[in-house]
Amino acid sequence: MREITYVRGDATVPAGRGVKVIAHVCNDMGGWGKGFVLAVSRRWSEPEAAYRAWHRARASNDFGLGALQLVRVEPYVWVANMIGQHGIRTGSKGVPVRYEAIDTALGRLADRVIELDASVHMPRIGCGLAGGKWPRVEPLVEERLVRRGIRVTVYDHGEMPS
Repeated sequence: MREITYVRGDATVPAGRGVKVIAHVCNDMGGWGKGFVLAVSRRWSEPEAAYRAWHRARASNDFGLGALQLVRVEPYVWVANMIGQHGIRTGSKGVPVRYEAIDTALGRLADRVIELDASVHMPRIGCGLAGGKWPRVEPLVEERLVRRGIRVTVYDHGEMPS
């Protein structure tokens, strides 16, 4: 069985051949401007524009927790905007990450990735500003993607976490 590959590097510069999908977690408020999305926006304008349009038209589409939007940014590279964060601030209701929504979005992502015959590249999704813990997210990635035979690479910027 496949395993997640961990590397030090930038998930917006995915390694390897073939079609690649860069997956990341977005919030359900339409906010785009902190965390990993800044790296995405430095490379391509399309994912942010598509996310904002998706949010604006949310009354008539599937925008919400667990939803997935795939945006093609290069001939062989797609960005997966996954709604897995409720709000943007940690407060009385806890951190913004929603593990169930990440799980749902990963399931939807798997179907699309298999259609594209792609590999998935990501930072430690949901574990930055969303406040999630990788030991809770990693099993979701393994269950939804790796067990279906999808190659997954997780990128750590700078020093590798222990």
